[in-house]
Amino acid sequence: MKRSARLLVSAATLLLAVGSTGYAADIIEGPTGDYCRVVGTSNLVLNDNIVDLRKQVVKLMDESVAVANSSEWINSSRPVFVWASEAKVACGKAYGYLKTNYKDEDYLNKCECFHDRMVEYMN
Repeated sequence: MKRSARLLVSAATLLLAVGSTGYAADIIEGPTGDYCRVVGTSNLVLNDNIVDLRKQVVKLMDESVAVANSSEWINSSRPVFVWASEAKVACGKAYGYLKTNYKDEDYLNKCECFHDRMVEYMN
């Protein structure tokens, strides 16, 4: 038991030392600080019309689902599939909150951000 505890402590120390660079891994461009061009409030959050906002979120979610289901992007070396998968989840959660007339700013920001990243890597 003592040996496994020492191994665990050693592994944790190594992870802390290696992971302390503060950069996120990005497959194509290398390290980047922020994934979104706009840090903070997205265009979705600025929309106060819940009906229009639902339509926009559903549009982004449908596009993300289509890309995540496409074998072209599933088998691609680009991270499009990853961002599509993240976008469909974030947009789905944002839409779930919008069905109760609640604007969850965090998920709206993530929805737009992840969708934008997906589109960026598609081009």
